[in-house]
Amino acid sequence: MFASNDFMTNQRISIDMREVVEVILKSKYLTALTGAGVSAESGIPTFRGKDGLWNKHKPEELATPQAFAANPEVVWKWYAWRMEIVFNAKPNPAHYGFAELEKLEILKCLITQNVDDLHERAGSERVLHLHGSLRKVICTKCDYSEYVEKPPRIPPLPKCPRCHSLLRPGVVWFGEMLPQDVLSEALNEVNRSDVIIVAGTSAVVQPAASLPLIVKRNGGKIIEINPSETPLSGIADYVIRKPAGVAMKEIVDEIKRVLS
Repeated sequence: MFASNDFMTNQRISIDMREVVEVILKSKYLTALTGAGVSAESGIPTFRGKDGLWNKHKPEELATPQAFAANPEVVWKWYAWRMEIVFNAKPNPAHYGFAELEKLEILKCLITQNVDDLHERAGSERVLHLHGSLRKVICTKCDYSEYVEKPPRIPPLPKCPRCHSLLRPGVVWFGEMLPQDVLSEALNEVNRSDVIIVAGTSAVVQPAASLPLIVKRNGGKIIEINPSETPLSGIADYVIRKPAGVAMKEIVDEIKRVLS
């Protein structure tokens, strides 16, 4: 009995994945939205999972302009630690899967909430970073910014070479607006999309959480990849309850099989 049930479950999963692949291959404009769950498989802690960063630190203590103004050294030490983890991490099969879909000219744009550069290191070229990047530091006073290859040593606090004001991590903090040019481009992309893959995101952080809803409202389909239920699950057309790395590898392997 158990063997039979297992077989039926495997068959159902396989059939569902073939349906997902068919939807992807028939799409006219496919985009993707990724969140922290995608990079968690590379060893980067998430913010809202059971082992998330916010279970150990309060966001208002570390990720707000007010926190940085009050104690920039504490905030910088925490971000330098995060940068060390991110810079040493390696892309996983989810990152490579999205890069492969772009290489096959199926995926048109990847929108990410992640502040790491693992998508780019996996080979993705069309990536929109809604929440900024840990690879970038910006001046708190002037428009100076630069990309870094390694975390700063704290102390001393990093200073702008142009105006000598404090530099800060190039990420979007709580209470700050998203980069309007990036958000505008992301909105344009989802408005063009007839299918969106949403992988590894809690679907609660706005405005990113609203992007798949735009695709749905325009008559498109949502493919959610997440081991856990999210607020998006109830309206998603396909829900894949697997880690993003596992699901994306299955999807790409099946697409290559169909196209071969």
